[in-house]
Amino acid sequence: MSNMSWIDALADLKQRGEPCVLVTIVEEQGSTPRNAGAKMVVERERLHDTIGGGHLEFKALQIAREMLEKRSQAARLERFALGASLGQCCGGATVLLFEPLGQPQARIALFGAGHVGRALAPLLAGLPCRLRWIDSREEEFPDPLPAGVEQVVNDEVLEEVGRMPAGSYFIVMTHDHQLDLQLAEAILKRNDFAYFGLIGSKSKRARFEHRLHERGLAAETVQRMRCPLGLPEVKGKLPLEIAISIAGEVIATYNARFGEESQGGESIARLLPASRRTPA
Repeated sequence: MSNMSWIDALADLKQRGEPCVLVTIVEEQGSTPRNAGAKMVVERERLHDTIGGGHLEFKALQIAREMLEKRSQAARLERFALGASLGQCCGGATVLLFEPLGQPQARIALFGAGHVGRALAPLLAGLPCRLRWIDSREEEFPDPLPAGVEQVVNDEVLEEVGRMPAGSYFIVMTHDHQLDLQLAEAILKRNDFAYFGLIGSKSKRARFEHRLHERGLAAETVQRMRCPLGLPEVKGKLPLEIAISIAGEVIATYNARFGEESQGGESIARLLPASRRTPA
């Protein structure tokens, strides 16, 4: 068990984008180890705070970690009699509420902090996703950054491709066409992404396709690259107009693939809560 309180643990886990289960005593009857309202936070490897210890807490820990393993998203109530079956002699009963929180979110890597990148980052940051914004030019990033965005300044931008997990979204719009090509090659060689969009015209796509084929990439793999990227219905050349088009395509791509799994076996993360999703 950590020394962190449940409320501090929730804040820390939210910042890191890690899932957990919040366990709360919602009802107490008779003698119980702790009163209603007591909480603990369960993550895969650690436990924060306590609902009283003993076999009750052990059983609650088992249920919470089972929910994490199954990626449960629905809350559940469980009633426990604090008697011989739990090895506790309080003689009362308690009802626990198990609430899964912070389920895995879409991971997005945005390469490029130019005009369109600066317009796009706040839009993506407003979605329930984890955004890594990557460029070699620290001075190009706005100050302050949009809330929740991880700024990555790295002279070796290509290194960041390998640091993203399977099922990630990649968006490439750097200041350098050669770097765009190198990033495209690295991303396509992984071929385990949920989405890869490259900014540019149809002629840029044709040039890149030719060069990527020369570098040994199969035609069906290259076809996964979205270029030009963005919803064609959203017209305009202003950075914000382009950014809105791209953000819309990211969401549309995700919704079209809802329920599928990536090549790594990981479920594609939600960008929208179920309550806002349009039924098929």
